[in-house]
Amino acid sequence: MSRRPLLFLDIDGPLNPYATPSGRCPEDHVTVHAPTEARPSSAVGGPRSSMRPQVVWLNPTHGRALSALGFELCWASAWMSDANRWIGPVLGLPPLPFVDFGDALMRERPDGVHWKSAPLVAYADGRPFVWVDDEQTDADHAHITATHRAQAVLHHVDPRTGLRQEDFTALAGVAAALSDPAASS
Repeated sequence: MSRRPLLFLDIDGPLNPYATPSGRCPEDHVTVHAPTEARPSSAVGGPRSSMRPQVVWLNPTHGRALSALGFELCWASAWMSDANRWIGPVLGLPPLPFVDFGDALMRERPDGVHWKSAPLVAYADGRPFVWVDDEQTDADHAHITATHRAQAVLHHVDPRTGLRQEDFTALAGVAAALSDPAASS
């Protein structure tokens, strides 16, 4: 088992900048048309955060940049295993492990903690991690700090722009810090 820190990667927002101000695919991205059956059935008619888009904009250079960060990459998206079919190949990524959200998938919590938070902590099982997403809140920070026994960083990405060079620079710094045994003592 790898002891590198985990990078939990959401798709819609960080990789797919679905909220671009222009409403159009960014110039450095390609358009992917995912079939309707690639969407989770529980998402149909659900809140925006639970809807998986049929049109996805991806930057093919992001796979190489993510792989170079030094993390063990893991999908943390409602796409779950479908990410390896529809997203990973466009980015040039090999099949990645994914968090199976099971019954937590898109179920709103009364305490305001995102439905992904508890499953991510369980999946990490005491390993350091970074969660890249566009939907974390202060409630998620508090929940993860209280329930995870290792370092965890929640890296917010603006869904209007998706991952940018500044994000990769910040993530590389976090990877180096989390991988340094002296940093965690």
